Amino acid sequence: MPRYLIVANQTLAGEPLVSRIRDLARAQPCRFHVVVPATPPRDHVWTEGEARATARSRLEAAMARFAGLESEFEGEVGDGNPMLAIEDAIRDHGPFDEIVISTLPRGVSKWLKIDLPHRAEAAFGVRVTHVIGASAPATTPTRHGRKRQAS
Repeated sequence: MPRYLIVANQTLAGEPLVSRIRDLARAQPCRFHVVVPATPPRDHVWTEGEARATARSRLEAAMARFAGLESEFEGEVGDGNPMLAIEDAIRDHGPFDEIVISTLPRGVSKWLKIDLPHRAEAAFGVRVTHVIGASAPATTPTRHGRKRQAS
């Protein structure tokens, strides 16, 4: 059964990535491991806890959306450095037949500025598919258990 590593943050629940996952799941039974690197926001001073909470919230929302697809999903919040997050996921949950990396469009994406799709393919010797998505709003827990829209 093919195994796919899905790597995304802001684009995790976006339609382009969900469509790619749906296509893979329709082709044959497969399993997915989702890793959301806890990359920090650029627009304000942040804490590691905030970055991890935002990533966790995105992961939970995406896993709920993926539940409607007829495949097996597991997921985790990964290192804030996406290359390290991929390396950790391969070490702890691999091997994978393919890595699907979803980024924001060129010019906006920090991951494309570091050429993440090509670097990951070269470093890990696994085929990488790149999906370009749009940013989806995230929620982060507040001190009182309610969620707020992340900016």
